Amino acid sequence: MNKTLLLIICDFLLLNLLALTRWEKAEPTRPQRSPVPRVSAAAAATKDQDLVDTMRLSLEDERTTRSQLAQQLASTESTLVQREQNLAALADEKTRLASTLTTTQQQAAELDRRLAGATQDAATSKERLAALQKELEAKQAEAARQQAQLAALEKSQGEAREKIEGLTVAVKVAEQEKQLLRSTADTLQQQVEAERQERVKVQETTVQLAQGVGQLAEKSGELSKEIRDNRPINGNVLYNDYLANRVLTKFTATRDGLLGEATRTRETQTVFVTDGRQVYALLHLEDTPFVYSDQPAADWKKIAVEFSRSAAHSAAPTLLFLSLDPRILVLPVDAAQVAALGVKVYPLAPDPFKFPDAMLVSHGGGGYGELPFKLDPQQPGYVRMDSNLFKRLAGNFSPSRGDLVFSRSGELLGIMVSSNYCAIVSSFSPARALTLGDTTTQGTGKLIDEMGARYRSLPFRLQ
Repeated sequence: MNKTLLLIICDFLLLNLLALTRWEKAEPTRPQRSPVPRVSAAAAATKDQDLVDTMRLSLEDERTTRSQLAQQLASTESTLVQREQNLAALADEKTRLASTLTTTQQQAAELDRRLAGATQDAATSKERLAALQKELEAKQAEAARQQAQLAALEKSQGEAREKIEGLTVAVKVAEQEKQLLRSTADTLQQQVEAERQERVKVQETTVQLAQGVGQLAEKSGELSKEIRDNRPINGNVLYNDYLANRVLTKFTATRDGLLGEATRTRETQTVFVTDGRQVYALLHLEDTPFVYSDQPAADWKKIAVEFSRSAAHSAAPTLLFLSLDPRILVLPVDAAQVAALGVKVYPLAPDPFKFPDAMLVSHGGGGYGELPFKLDPQQPGYVRMDSNLFKRLAGNFSPSRGDLVFSRSGELLGIMVSSNYCAIVSSFSPARALTLGDTTTQGTGKLIDEMGARYRSLPFRLQ
């Protein structure tokens, strides 16, 4: 129930009270007030009827606008719940007044009191109604604006419809173009397939050419390698390479002597060589404390070998006597030691007789030179150095035991076992092995005597 309806009901109740009041009863005389002319009952009834008709017309108008105001007044309904409850109570009282006039008269006094409050509420409701009227006008203006927008939207829809019709025509044209393009694409696909087959043929030809180029490059690489392998390296380069990669090797051996312990030390410069599997330090017997001339040889109690280069030091664990020649000894070296010392490892010469001469470096690196050598059919495994050509040597020395011999391509060829013969080192097969450190129980004297006997059994020209 809204405020307008509450106002109408209140007016209706007021008119009923006026109509049912007994005006014939005299009221007390009030001083200084002019008499009020009486109004006939018929005239009062006519006025009431007109008022009722007016109210009825207002009620009809209210009903007409009620549906429109219902949405706008929804926000105010929450505040009028209590008032609606009061109006419901008044409506119940109205029903009871209509059915029983006597009961209505008894409650008139109470209604008068309530009427005062209702009148005040009615005034407030009128103000509310005025505000709602303004709000309704604003809503109507908004509705008019929305109507204008709707008209503009309908116009836009009409234009969009026209555009859609134009697009439909364009789609039909595009469909025809699509069919044309499809037929063109089929033709192009056939052309592409033909080109693809042609490309496959060209690719096969390219692969064949690439293979040919690869084979040519491989042969060219092999040819380049062969040219490098067969091109002799300058003696200065080989000697400088030797000086940059030589390692100081120091032997320290202790044995019992007549006056106590006797210690013998030997130092020499050598290089590391490899057969592709293991790295070794190559030495001559004269680089060690051992000699084959003492018979019987004494037992050594302790033998130690140390490699040093710059600030790096490393110890050797084992000494091997090669089966190639009893004067050639090697010390196995592991990869960590090579890395710590930072030197180049020389490979063995795969073809020691490729060049007619070789590069000879004196024992310790004091001099170097190029010397021709010859094969000796009676002594396989050795070559004879032509020591008469001293003029080709750099430095005041002659070939001697322990000198290292390099091939002209930079590999290790062998080591001088005498002043004339060089033993070609092709492998590192050991004849005997000696564990370094404490050698008390290894019988070093017996081992040296055995190797000395092998040395003395060699041909005289090799000793």
